[in-house]
Amino acid sequence: MDFDFRLLIVLLPVLLAAGWAAKNILPSALQQLQAFVNK
Repeated sequence: MDFDFRLLIVLLPVLLAAGWAAKNILPSALQQLQAFVNK
């Protein structure tokens, strides 16, 4: 099966954006979760 590199070119920016968003959101999300659990 031949891999379609156009798919990779389309998905790469989406994955990068998702990874960057997760990196920014995770610390504050974890703080919120800990605050909720420790209540």
